[in-house]
Amino acid sequence: MTLFGTAGIRGAVDEKVTPELALTVGQAVGADGDVCVVGYDGRETSPALAAAVEAGVESAGGTVLRVGQVPTPTLAFASRGRRGVMITASHNPAHDNGIKLFVDGTEYDSDAERRIEDRVASGADTASWDEWTSPRSISPLSNYREAVATYAETHGATSTGLTVAVDCGNGMAGLATPQVLRRLGADVRALEANVDGTFPARESKPTPASLEALREFVAGTDADLGIGHDGDADRIVVVAADGSVVHEDTVVAILAEHYVRESSEEDPVVVTTPNASARIDERVREAGGNVERVRLGALHEGIARSSGTVVFAAEPWKHIHTDFGPWIDGVASAAVLTQLVADRGLADLRDPITERPYRKVSVDCPDDAKEPVMSTLQSSLPDQYPDATVDTDYGVRLELPDGSWTLVRPSGTEAYVRVYAESDDVDELVSAVVADVEDAVEAEF
Repeated sequence: MTLFGTAGIRGAVDEKVTPELALTVGQAVGADGDVCVVGYDGRETSPALAAAVEAGVESAGGTVLRVGQVPTPTLAFASRGRRGVMITASHNPAHDNGIKLFVDGTEYDSDAERRIEDRVASGADTASWDEWTSPRSISPLSNYREAVATYAETHGATSTGLTVAVDCGNGMAGLATPQVLRRLGADVRALEANVDGTFPARESKPTPASLEALREFVAGTDADLGIGHDGDADRIVVVAADGSVVHEDTVVAILAEHYVRESSEEDPVVVTTPNASARIDERVREAGGNVERVRLGALHEGIARSSGTVVFAAEPWKHIHTDFGPWIDGVASAAVLTQLVADRGLADLRDPITERPYRKVSVDCPDDAKEPVMSTLQSSLPDQYPDATVDTDYGVRLELPDGSWTLVRPSGTEAYVRVYAESDDVDELVSAVVADVEDAVEAEF
């Protein structure tokens, strides 16, 4: 049985993430007999699913602490020293929901997820009636907000004088980001900060298109910076004062360079993913650190097995501030970036970063052909680019001497092979690599 994707369990509530599933996952978590915090996002279906999880945890012998409606980073914060279950589908549409599991602030790794799947498949034992406990409620939100603000204050003197527009998208960021930035001294203009699980204002996923209202607001006012969040506040998109969206890899490069330069470690490491830009590597190396890559959705696993001291970890739009906590945290990212922009200005932070043209293309490939196609490409692509540095851990990634790079990897959810590329001649590079991929696909039929 496979339940988990790259970000927990997600799906439609009438097909996959049903109350029955929530109950059995709760039983599987509760079988460990630990204390478990349970929280949920603003979706209409979330309270009922959280109640089902609570029933499962307690009936299996666990103890429930209810945290109610909170951002996912707040649930992770509250799970330090215990287990946690968050009911959220993050940026998915309103008809979806999901289940994300934590232990001691960290998302379950693949081994722990397999253990839960096995327990769900086999059925968990019910604890004796006298081992059941009554849930009690805790309120970690104010402590979390203060902890984020206190942490961000170590990365800049003050945000006083900075005007920041925050588009919460009717998601959980409305309970945290505006309050934290005001605490830091910023003048905050909050958009769509009321929690509404139907997401009436815009698509929950923050993209250049869905953030059009934020972009127009920033460009048309005196705002210095715009922040856009998704449904559960783990993602962040940054908008410059002219209304343009700052590329997600540029945001990662800014934060990664900052953390490496500020680190006193002898071996500072930034963990990122195969589809992340070489601009991150360039800035980290310049600052004296190293970059290590791990598969999408597994930043926590990359941190655990790193050869050095991880000072920051990120995939596009999702960042882990390791000195603050081992979870993805869009609120912390908003706070730290606001401090850095107040101190130096966004243009100055971006200035040393080489921003080459970037493209992503999807090539049709049936699921049963992905493995032989990728096997072919692991041989053929390095032959096509003999001067490239090759990494085949998570697809085929080629880094060329001029700083260009391309990545070919199979989609984990759709019948495609993805081609990513960044180069001054990106169209030429993409065309050449896509042709190789198409040839490999055609050879299987």
